[in-house]
Amino acid sequence: MNLAYRDIRHNLGRFLLTCVGLGLLLGVVMAMIGIYRGLVVDALTIARAPAVDLWVVEANTRGPFAEASRIPGDIRNAVARIAGVAAAGSITYQTVEAEYRDAKLRLYIIGYEPTRPGGPPEIVRGRGIARSHYEMVADRTAGLELDDRISLGRNTFTVVGLTQNQVNTGGDPAVYITLSDAQKLQFDLAPPAQRVQLARGAGTASRDTVNAVVARLQPNASANAAADTVRRWKHLSAITQEAQEEILSRSLVDRARRQIGLFTSLLLIVSAVIIALIIYTMTMEKLKPIATLKLIGSSDRTIIGMIVQQALALGFIGFAIGVALILGIKDSFPRRVVLEPDNVLMLGLVVFVVCLLSSGLGVRAALKVDPATALGG
Repeated sequence: MNLAYRDIRHNLGRFLLTCVGLGLLLGVVMAMIGIYRGLVVDALTIARAPAVDLWVVEANTRGPFAEASRIPGDIRNAVARIAGVAAAGSITYQTVEAEYRDAKLRLYIIGYEPTRPGGPPEIVRGRGIARSHYEMVADRTAGLELDDRISLGRNTFTVVGLTQNQVNTGGDPAVYITLSDAQKLQFDLAPPAQRVQLARGAGTASRDTVNAVVARLQPNASANAAADTVRRWKHLSAITQEAQEEILSRSLVDRARRQIGLFTSLLLIVSAVIIALIIYTMTMEKLKPIATLKLIGSSDRTIIGMIVQQALALGFIGFAIGVALILGIKDSFPRRVVLEPDNVLMLGLVVFVVCLLSSGLGVRAALKVDPATALGG
């Protein structure tokens, strides 16, 4: 006869409600872990998308994501001639707000040269950009569909392809257009502003400006050696892909990452305390039945097994409910929620350990019960 099973069946409704409540709490913990991991993944997505080894940016800056960077577009030709460079391409990055279906749509515009590195890593629907002007590939999270038309600046673009999971560190969906269109959008002034500049004698600034030049190296080439070559040019700086990712993960999103990590740790501590209190309360409610078991000769091992089994059942069922809940709704979050198997397994182990430790409180209270209590009123 399994005492833990019989006791749970006797109070099945209350036990299941307790499991549901614990599952909701553990679901929140898993959601925070997923948001934490998603924040780091989002921060690295745009930097990893071109699949390059080297970033050439303005001198004394840390790249187009952490700081403003503007360099002449023809730098790309010089970078392409460096020993070990297989291909190089110019890129611009900018954030714009556009009107779409009577609503404001915030987009992260990436301008690239279609025949060179810098474009979308994968197109899940439609095709890539085939014309030199007014075509775009958009991320699915933007809500755009194939053949949709959207105005950016003074031009109208047609969506010809869709990609996925391409967002910037702020969660804005990425949109890819040709470099020439992006330069016009980023650097061209509106007619009134142009007239003001001409009246001041400022003239018209060159539009051949980019935020970075990216380079893909040959298999045996050294990224650090190529970076050192660029740095000797004085007016430029070079960042390897590894250093770029470190800047993004440890600097650009560091505060948000630490804040979410701290909040997740607090939730884990609160969950542990709540599990301990639940198990202790469940044990205290059974003190008289436990005393009766002692009176009829049940061993301490039997009583300990009952309490530990109930604690583990509570943790396992609550954990399963939490996992099912988050897996069902994670795609509805406005930001990406990344739940990797090792994260779920680690949390499961934490819940298992917490349940074992928390059952110690109940075991201690049960072992101190006097069998004579069963004879009281």
